[in-house]
Amino acid sequence: MTPSPHLCVLVVEDETLIRWSIAATLTQKGHTVMEAGSAAAAVETLSQTSQPVDVVLLDVRLPDSSDLGLLADIRRIAPQSAVLMMTAYGTPELTKGALALGACRVLNKPFDMHGLESLILEAHGARLDNLPSRR
Repeated sequence: MTPSPHLCVLVVEDETLIRWSIAATLTQKGHTVMEAGSAAAAVETLSQTSQPVDVVLLDVRLPDSSDLGLLADIRRIAPQSAVLMMTAYGTPELTKGALALGACRVLNKPFDMHGLESLILEAHGARLDNLPSRR
């Protein structure tokens, strides 16, 4: 059995308890986790980090962003990063729009934390398969 890769994950979530829970879960699995509580903090983190971010877990509704504009910014700033959207207000239109902008998946909150690592590994693997430099 091949060990899971250790990924760098950015969790963008304004609810502190949810952000902490996701970060703790992924850190326990050996991943490096960065946190942002707003769209501005997410953009700053992605723009200034020297470490490539493998996966972004992105809440749709943040205090300074409540549409897919932040997803578009992330795709521009960090095109190599896989993005998993999280929302408690999912609609078919939101899901379709997020997927069209390059999100790997839209997770409806609440979601099972026990399956979270599998989801980020799957998203990361799918993103690697779709990058032009990997073909």
